[in-house]
Amino acid sequence: MSVARHTTLVLACGALAKEILAIKDDFCLPDGTFDLKCLPAGYHNFPRKIVPGLEKIIDEVGMNYDRILIGYGDCGTGGGLDRMMEKYPNTYRLPGTHCYAFYAGLPEFDAMMEEELGSFFLTDYLALHFETLIIKGFGMDRYPNLKEMYFEHYKRLIYISQVPNDITMQKAKAAAEFLELEFIHRPVGYGELGQAIKTLPQSEDAHV
Repeated sequence: MSVARHTTLVLACGALAKEILAIKDDFCLPDGTFDLKCLPAGYHNFPRKIVPGLEKIIDEVGMNYDRILIGYGDCGTGGGLDRMMEKYPNTYRLPGTHCYAFYAGLPEFDAMMEEELGSFFLTDYLALHFETLIIKGFGMDRYPNLKEMYFEHYKRLIYISQVPNDITMQKAKAAAEFLELEFIHRPVGYGELGQAIKTLPQSEDAHV
């Protein structure tokens, strides 16, 4: 019996899941191009959980794949993610410190940071879930004074949109107003994430 053999696992942050599947559809990639597994998006606020979470999945299923694309930047792991990947030669990730960097593209992201270090970034996902991940995630709903402590050095909020609509735009603007930051919108699309998914090798047939 001939069955599809998955040669690639995309192991990503849950905040990227919708976009990864949208990229697959946009580029009309066939079923079987890759398998997708995600860690909880809430790990965005707890980077110490990222490496153990990835290791657990790789140890459980990684041997079933020829290659594993890690859908994270360094994401606050302090180099821990890259050190982990040294143990798994079939893993690789997109360059950059955060998803903001590979969405925007490294040159554009570096230019935005050089222009103003006090830049806070939102993606489509973070704009939609700002209240849950940022306000409640940082405890600002219970302790409003934390807003000033966390964001006193920020000057502007940059919404780097993938597929913006009226809802995400309104929520991003509301987030900037809540944080009392200048609002800037940069439509960047899927950036290097899109290119990485588009060029994934397609599955091969295996006989069982």
